[in-house]
Amino acid sequence: MVPRRTEAIADVTVPARLDAALTGRYRVTRELGQGGMAVVYLADDLRHARQVAIKVIRPEVAQVLGAERFSREITIAARLSHPHILPLYESGSADGLLFYVMPWVKGESLREKLHRETQLRVDEAVAIIRQAASALDHAHAQGLVHRDIKPENILLHEGEAMVADFGIALAPAEWRGDRTTSAGLALGTPA
Repeated sequence: MVPRRTEAIADVTVPARLDAALTGRYRVTRELGQGGMAVVYLADDLRHARQVAIKVIRPEVAQVLGAERFSREITIAARLSHPHILPLYESGSADGLLFYVMPWVKGESLREKLHRETQLRVDEAVAIIRQAASALDHAHAQGLVHRDIKPENILLHEGEAMVADFGIALAPAEWRGDRTTSAGLALGTPA
């Protein structure tokens, strides 16, 4: 029980630590969601007067992943330019927290839409699949593998599908025989 309390307390301090470390650049307003690898926060981009999403890699994952590898993989993902790939604005480390910044998409994920509607019209499903496949084809042509494609990582915005979360993508040339970190942590969604 004590470790859970400690983890919960640590999670509460992450937005405050991030907000303090990014003072003058971003102001964290609230949590948008979380997964096994990271927590996403809504923030105000103070320099550009826009809202953004800041994805913060969980400290235990960041420890295993390492800042150098994170930076290298984010740099590769940031080079992607495609109408159906959510772009990356910035990445870095703030107070020991690894993060990257992307546009905040006003809409929903494909998972949320499927929960709400349970079944999509055929033409709508085909359009989403084509757009996501086009985005993945572009990434593959650049030598990048997404590693975590799932309905939660396909965002729907103004009738268009946007593939998100290339932050844990990996260039196959950098694989060292398997898709785990040196400490044996598998990245992505195991299911």
